[in-house]
Amino acid sequence: MGVTPKLAAIAVLIRNKKVLLVKRRNAPDIGLWGFPGGHVNLGETAMDAAARELREETGVVAKPLKYLTNVDVIVRNEKKNLRYHFLLAAVWCQYLSGEPIAQDDVSEAEWHPISSVMSGNLRCSEQVDTVVQIAEKHERSLSY
Repeated sequence: MGVTPKLAAIAVLIRNKKVLLVKRRNAPDIGLWGFPGGHVNLGETAMDAAARELREETGVVAKPLKYLTNVDVIVRNEKKNLRYHFLLAAVWCQYLSGEPIAQDDVSEAEWHPISSVMSGNLRCSEQVDTVVQIAEKHERSLSY
């Protein structure tokens, strides 16, 4: 059976000018920082999946608010054969409770200054900076 695209969701949380990221324990992106997330289960919305995966990977509880963007992850091997194909639904979430503790398939879970992501000082998965920029725009547009 060939490789088929898989739908996944990522939880995007910004709090006090920091973004919650996890270090991946498995491929693709092993050892890189990215958003908590994972596969969308059959019958589950991507928004619900983002909140569930966030809780499973970090112990943090959040309310999914809005779809931010989609991210294509297409990984090929050295022979250019397709290894992975994910469509990630980036979900902007509102922090509710909990402190990040690495669980499930992540080796670390931490709040990182947005400046570390944007400066390239943190080894992140592709497009993490782009998604953070989109989330920051939404944060700034809120009128509390």
